[in-house]
Amino acid sequence: MTGTLLEVDHLEVAYPGPVGAVPVVKGVSFDLGREKLAVVGESGSGKTTVGRALLRLLPRHSQVSARTLRFDGVDLLSASESQMSQLRGQRLSMIMQDPKYSLNPVMAVGAQIGEAVQRAGSVGRAECRDRVEQLLARVHIREPGRVARQYPHQLSGGMGQRVMIAMMLAQKPRLLIADEPTSALDVSVRQEVLDLLDELVAEQGLSLLFITHDLNLVGRFCDRVLVMYAGRVVEALAASELTRARHPYTQALLSAAPSLQHRRATLPVLQRDPAWSAA
Repeated sequence: MTGTLLEVDHLEVAYPGPVGAVPVVKGVSFDLGREKLAVVGESGSGKTTVGRALLRLLPRHSQVSARTLRFDGVDLLSASESQMSQLRGQRLSMIMQDPKYSLNPVMAVGAQIGEAVQRAGSVGRAECRDRVEQLLARVHIREPGRVARQYPHQLSGGMGQRVMIAMMLAQKPRLLIADEPTSALDVSVRQEVLDLLDELVAEQGLSLLFITHDLNLVGRFCDRVLVMYAGRVVEALAASELTRARHPYTQALLSAAPSLQHRRATLPVLQRDPAWSAA
């Protein structure tokens, strides 16, 4: 890891309930430099909430606190909405899980990318159009001019994710948060999107926070892994050391994953320990 871009110390998120605040993220701490850091865990473990908290995209009634929540020298807790508006997209971007729900269905994708291009700096119409096509070509989309005129419903899942990545790249962010960007894709397209993200990290020096539930994937793709359970980080380790994880929850997730090499009559069932939530 080279330098520290993001510092998170004891991040907590809660929502008001009928008998008091309900915690959903509990004391999460990590640093992120120029690397690919995975946050893994089951659905509901708090992975996406952590990513949205960094961008301050949680509902207004959420209660967010931390000892430190700093990105590139900016205190994200005390930053004004104007400062956050400047950060989002330009220096800190997020690829949402499903482009069908993230892209505007009544705008051509080129126009949507064009808005991000204009946000990065005022340019003329012709220059903006050229920049949009360059970005689409950069994410390996053939016939970028034709694709720019299409609407989200005309794109495949893989194409939609590439459009989302192109939109994020328009403003040249330093940190990219990818929220399960491959969960709705088939195996071959998923690998193409991962290769593209890997290429961008290497060429542009991006830091990547990769949110997923796929432990096998991050073992091959990321540098470090945070394992979350019930709002807490229960284990942090190098991705290369994943098969030697010590926490029983991580071990259980790994053993529950099906394998083509080692056939089993029955997959193990995860036996949860209440102590994991209170650790």
